[in-house]
Amino acid sequence: MSDAIKHECGIALVRLLKPLDYYKEKYGSTFYGINKMYLMMEKQHNRGQDGAGFASIKFNMQPGERYMSRIRSNQAQPIQDIFTQINQRINQELSDHPEFQDDIALQKRHIPYVGELMMGHVRYGTFGKNSIESVHPFLRQNNWMHRNLIVAGNFNMTNVNELFSNLIRIGQHPKEMTDTVTVMEKIGHFLDDAVAKLYKEIKKEGFNKMEASPLIADRLNVAKILRKAAKNFDGGYAMAGLLGHGDAFVLRDPAGIRPTYYYQDEEVVVVASERPVIQTVFNVEFDQVKELDPGKALIIKKNGIVRKKRILDPLERKACSFERIYFSRGSDSEIYQERKKLGRLLFPKILKAIDGDMENTVFSYIPNTAETSFFGMFKQAQDYLNKRKEEVILKEGSSLTSERLHEILSSRPRVEKVAIKDVKLRTFITEDSSRDDLVTHVYDVTYGSVKPTDNLVIIDDSIVRGTTLKKSILRILDRLNPKAIVVVSSAPQIRYPDCYGIDMARLEDLIAFRAALSLHKDRGTESIVEEIYQECKSQIGLPADEIKNSVQRFYEPFTDEEISGKISELLCPEGMKATVKIIYQSVDNLHIACPKNLGDWYFTGNYPTNGGNRVVNRAFMNFYEGVAGRAY
Repeated sequence: MSDAIKHECGIALVRLLKPLDYYKEKYGSTFYGINKMYLMMEKQHNRGQDGAGFASIKFNMQPGERYMSRIRSNQAQPIQDIFTQINQRINQELSDHPEFQDDIALQKRHIPYVGELMMGHVRYGTFGKNSIESVHPFLRQNNWMHRNLIVAGNFNMTNVNELFSNLIRIGQHPKEMTDTVTVMEKIGHFLDDAVAKLYKEIKKEGFNKMEASPLIADRLNVAKILRKAAKNFDGGYAMAGLLGHGDAFVLRDPAGIRPTYYYQDEEVVVVASERPVIQTVFNVEFDQVKELDPGKALIIKKNGIVRKKRILDPLERKACSFERIYFSRGSDSEIYQERKKLGRLLFPKILKAIDGDMENTVFSYIPNTAETSFFGMFKQAQDYLNKRKEEVILKEGSSLTSERLHEILSSRPRVEKVAIKDVKLRTFITEDSSRDDLVTHVYDVTYGSVKPTDNLVIIDDSIVRGTTLKKSILRILDRLNPKAIVVVSSAPQIRYPDCYGIDMARLEDLIAFRAALSLHKDRGTESIVEEIYQECKSQIGLPADEIKNSVQRFYEPFTDEEISGKISELLCPEGMKATVKIIYQSVDNLHIACPKNLGDWYFTGNYPTNGGNRVVNRAFMNFYEGVAGRAY
């Protein structure tokens, strides 16, 4: 993707099911769990590089001994930063206390982070919120071990205001109105309530306060707490939580919007946002890593019992397709095949755009994340030429000479590496003209790879805003002097904001929206803007399930091709020598390529939760009113 889009976030959880000395004996280190957590977080750095956090819990510690540890960083390389600090602390303790070296009990008692239960998080900051206070995991402390709660997640809630109001109604005073704090306090409220009720029951059975503590841990019904807390959640989420005494949970939203995978054997239970992360770090097969079902929670009790519990009734599965196109690691077996198929399905449109002139067309891709789709497109181009060669050979029959056969067989798709990302632009200069000049040098080109008679086809994984395309890429590609430049998006036109975790909150930032607006002006139908605004306003205050997406009307008068044509006009820089054409994947082909992940609200406006319709209407009102804030 040429435009930088940010995404929240990635989670990792490791629960060791054996005593620590087991891992020391088998793997040579008491720090087996910490090492695995480092690898799982590092393998998910694609999901967040603005902040990272790690938390651990030690089991069966005595009163007065520290049993919870947490560390967070928002430094330039946050994962490395937190684990450097952890390693320095461990090495310092071992250096200061040689008696700890071979005594696992002393290591556990005195060295922080050495425990049986660990959770990590990587995040991208949104809207400038990248302070250390915004970095997960979040901690809700209490002197009762069972009431301590640590939460981290990959989520956005569309109804934070409603959830915040609910907390006030039950007597709480939340310190801030963010979805993370609100969710944590909601769970924390019902956790407190459950612990208090269990204590009263156990006290009636004749046990004293000290005797009650392990019984509360054993009887605590985590699924029941989550059902009460999550009842009114509206959003896409995969959230993980640790309770101070050692229970853990991971909860996935009922539409399956955000990804969640887990693996279990006799030694560990592992959860991550990416399947190949678990495969690689624990060296297990594809089918050994399971996907957590939408609406369910994976609950790991302190006693090691692991259960999947339904927390919310599942909705129609709308797992995020944009994850598959761009954000998730391409090393996942399914995602790799899906991205290749996206490329293959684009070829007929490409062939039409170049008027079937394969001989005078060069194929390439920008950026590296589009490479897999490019492979699929290239394979389809090969198949097309092979079929054409076969037809020519059969037609010429016995008149075919050796020279002519060689000429026919030598026809193949022309592939070049025409653009290379040279630097990561640092926006240390705020003056627009200076920044624009810097942007034009983000990519370098391979001179001499394209002839003046050539079409240049460039595949990108998605075109969202088009800013980098217009200010940098197209200008640089034009230096190669092609006849025409065809930019191909493996994703459909992104027309609607996301409200479930990917940072695309403003309608007017989307090039497809600007293109439709321009088409309305061209046709004299811009009065629809006022009509849609009034329709959106009329729905304020309606129950969530009665709100409709009014913004879909904005696009209805136009075909995909008309909007793509206008996008081509808007993104073509002044002074271009080559003609520019931009084409997009169709939504139908997206569903063919990603049949299990049909969450397509970015492209269709069909939001999987009621809150999505409220958000898109609010985004349109913000656009109309000139409000720069996010719509959720």
